Amino acid sequence: MQMIVAAAENWAIGKDGDLLWHLPEDMKFFREMTTGNVVVMGRKTLDSFPGGKPLKNRTNMVLTRDSAFTRAGTLIAHDREEALAVLKAYEPEQIFIAGGGDIYRQFLSLCDTVYVTRVYREFSADTFFPDLDKNPEWELSYAGERLEWEGLSFAHTTYKKI
Repeated sequence: MQMIVAAAENWAIGKDGDLLWHLPEDMKFFREMTTGNVVVMGRKTLDSFPGGKPLKNRTNMVLTRDSAFTRAGTLIAHDREEALAVLKAYEPEQIFIAGGGDIYRQFLSLCDTVYVTRVYREFSADTFFPDLDKNPEWELSYAGERLEWEGLSFAHTTYKKI
């Protein structure tokens, strides 16, 4: 399994249920990486999508504690173990953990690759991704060229589990 996330220098990823920035290049990267694959997310992440609708051309799995929750076009799991049981039907390289913060924390130990779009600025946030630079189990294996969009400098990076 792998993760995909956009994170600031201080590993901030969101505030008040929304992203901290809008980077078309990052959205394109996310789409290219996940199309045709499985994306695993929490209910709040799903709700943050336009119209709260699942992503097209992907298998969408939503984790929620709400036993009554349903949403057309999604697989539903109520905890990590239930999600893993359903995910056994897919190849690990097809599975992308896509947030939010709690879902990332629950699944990080089960992943071998994390694709991080690093935004080179610190942001005030209420949701953070675990700091992989300080985690001895992870190493930066790829750092792409720095790009810029409307004053934000960013790069696509890849971390691998050691």
